Amino acid sequence: MTQKDRQELRKEKKEREQQKNLKHWKAEEEKLYELWEKAYNAGGQKQLDRLAKQGKKPVRQLIRQLIDTDTNFLELSRGAGFGINYELAEDVPSAGIVTGLGKVHGNWVMIIANDSRVKAGAYYPINCKKHLRAQEMANQCGVSCVYIGDSAGAFLPMQDRVFPGKGQFGRFFYNMSKMSAKGLKQYTLSTGGNTAGGAYTVYLACESIMINKMSYSFLGGPPMVKAAIGEEVTMEELGGAKVHTTISGGADHFVMSQDEGIEKLRALLSYDPKQEVQTERRETIEPAVPEDHLYKVLPRDPYKGLNTREVIKSIADGSVFSEYKKNYNPGRGDNIICGKIHLKGLQVGIVAGNGIGVIFVDAARKAIEWVIRCSSQKIPILYIQNSPGYMVGTQEEYDGIGKYGSGMVRACACSDTPKIQWVIGPDHGAANYGMCGRAYDPHFIFNTMRGRTSVMSGQTAGSILTTLERANLKKRGQDMDEKAAKDFEQMMVDKYNKQAHPFYLEARLFHDGTIPFKDARNILADAFEIALLKPIPESRFGNFKF
Repeated sequence: MTQKDRQELRKEKKEREQQKNLKHWKAEEEKLYELWEKAYNAGGQKQLDRLAKQGKKPVRQLIRQLIDTDTNFLELSRGAGFGINYELAEDVPSAGIVTGLGKVHGNWVMIIANDSRVKAGAYYPINCKKHLRAQEMANQCGVSCVYIGDSAGAFLPMQDRVFPGKGQFGRFFYNMSKMSAKGLKQYTLSTGGNTAGGAYTVYLACESIMINKMSYSFLGGPPMVKAAIGEEVTMEELGGAKVHTTISGGADHFVMSQDEGIEKLRALLSYDPKQEVQTERRETIEPAVPEDHLYKVLPRDPYKGLNTREVIKSIADGSVFSEYKKNYNPGRGDNIICGKIHLKGLQVGIVAGNGIGVIFVDAARKAIEWVIRCSSQKIPILYIQNSPGYMVGTQEEYDGIGKYGSGMVRACACSDTPKIQWVIGPDHGAANYGMCGRAYDPHFIFNTMRGRTSVMSGQTAGSILTTLERANLKKRGQDMDEKAAKDFEQMMVDKYNKQAHPFYLEARLFHDGTIPFKDARNILADAFEIALLKPIPESRFGNFKF
């Protein structure tokens, strides 16, 4: 066989493997689209018919009317609340609330909208968490908030998990007040009930809109008024749109329909100052690789090594990547690759897990240097997470893996440049911290169907926990037979694999959404544009141990 023949065989083998990858990830993403359909169609036709009788539209339709024509709505956490298994609800589709970012008159706004088809818009713990995450992102990015309110208020049977705490219902109104004080406008369109604490969404807004004979806002509804003081009153008489726009002054604008309310909201937003990104922006150049490139180069097994440079080609303008220390200590220094790209004209620093992603001392040291450099130059950072953790063992400990791993953590924590995490593979242990996981306040976290986030892999957890179970039984004078050991180990593997899956994590809001590979470039570019609307402060890093 000639060298040319061998090259042809390798090429054919590579192409077959890439086609298998493509087919696999397309099938996986069909599961994602099915999950989205469940979010979009909560309650089915019955709930749509109920809304129609009330003269209402589904909330995502209202959002589509609100944002500029031919622009995208960056919806967040569509998979929140599924399989959450509360005592009184197995699913709370999309957490009963639609959150995301859209452009109105060219300005980005955070939209927080109750979906009254889901438990009448009542707030479960997961609803509160999603609402608060949206406000946190708006505050971090410096954008105004639009609330489309139609909620039954706190879900009373779970009041102890919704009402009294800092991260619960009352914090909504604290955040509205603080953001408004900073100049981040708060607008409310009430399209239904706003009861008890929920009424403050109307009253605290910089400007609020109520709809005739559709919007209601009161601290206590008619049943509570009757029970408390014996007064009999209708909802309209107690807290309808006319009451609050002509008598109490609790609301500012009176309209006759949802459509008119949306137009009024757009009119109000037209007076907001024009936003601009706080950095240079060059002309956009499309990647040099085809749209399906990412599907082909990502192995089907999340734990199989990959060339992350090929991943970067799919998102970078012109597929150009200026790599930092490319030739530094191969095998130990290139498990993390660093450098710069332009992403739709925006300069972005890259810190990416490479190969099998295990982080050695040299890779950690390079990452620290690069994060500090990006931060000092006020360059935003994209963490492409594909790392199962830091290298273990005597030699690595002697070389300082703990010291340099903690240095990555410090650099990530103290960098005040905008940061986004994009999970494309393993995301385990302390690598989750050093690569800017949820605990490190990234502006956005996006997962993919290949991402796996947990303290360790299922296989590793199964082995460790089985060993511990054997030891515990031995202490009690018992032995673990091989079948029982295998069954126990498989049970642990299955448990960890389930909990590491992007759907499980999104349901609990440990990231901001599972995104298709084909949409990654556009979504990441929008996210960086939003994150760069605020001036970037100076970063201070404290005391490193070098």
